[in-house]
Amino acid sequence: MSGVNTVVIGGGTGFIGRALGTLLHKKGYQVINISRMPGPMNIVWDELEYRGLPPSTAVVSLAGQNILDPKRRWTPGFKQNVWNSRVNTTSSLAKAIAKAPEKPKVFVSISGVGIYPPSSTAEYTEDTPTQPTDFLSELAIAWEGAAKLPPEAGVRQVILRSGVVLGRFGGMVQQLYLPFFFGVGGPISPGTQYLPWIYIDDIAKMIQFSIENEKVSGVLNGVAPQVITNKDFTSAFAKAMWRPALIPVPKFALDLAFGSERAKIMTEGQKVIPKRALEYGFKYDYPDIDSACRKCARLFDDFGLK
Repeated sequence: MSGVNTVVIGGGTGFIGRALGTLLHKKGYQVINISRMPGPMNIVWDELEYRGLPPSTAVVSLAGQNILDPKRRWTPGFKQNVWNSRVNTTSSLAKAIAKAPEKPKVFVSISGVGIYPPSSTAEYTEDTPTQPTDFLSELAIAWEGAAKLPPEAGVRQVILRSGVVLGRFGGMVQQLYLPFFFGVGGPISPGTQYLPWIYIDDIAKMIQFSIENEKVSGVLNGVAPQVITNKDFTSAFAKAMWRPALIPVPKFALDLAFGSERAKIMTEGQKVIPKRALEYGFKYDYPDIDSACRKCARLFDDFGLK
């Protein structure tokens, strides 16, 4: 099988993976997913180790257990699942690339803005030094480390530090849609915390941009250019839903529901700037929260990818 215009996606059946697959198919790429479930144009993770990487133009690492799964308690076992589903799968892809006789041109891997410590004053760009300060930053640092290839591999590498991905059928919006629909949504206390975000179409488009532009390498902050707070998001989403948003969600309720360590993802935030993405000339389809929330508020959506 020829690897020309073929993209291998680890975690291709997840929220971002489905959007990326839809976009790449529309752009004429062949997509091979690596997932836990076999199927047409799928290979399972165990096969990757003994069959090796199929010939491809690009490899993308997106796998990861949903860290905010409300059905899962924040136990040591679940934390280990969150870690393994990101670090181990990314490491498996990196090892497969290093061993492949026919290597891809580029390896794009996802990470998270949790690598930056929560702050109400600091501004973070890709040039900001990082160090482990809590579980999320330790995870992100290990995640990015697992993606590193030796220079002799000759494969261009891009790491996208994704913000909160907004879209109708996944992530935060999927959990908030019904409460807002019934008029019982509201800001998460304190409401002034930054919310680094990006619309689902744009994170998929940024990955495609990274695949196709040979000048792009290193770390990109996968966030929208508009800096907002949780209260800003709440107002924009409520307006798009034509609903009030008057009932604040207290911190203690999230601490009880998710565990205080995990609840920090929602009650604290970072001001993250996509400096390098803008310098490279990336164009957002949804650069502001109002346009993104209007799209999220639609009852039906096919990712809207052009």
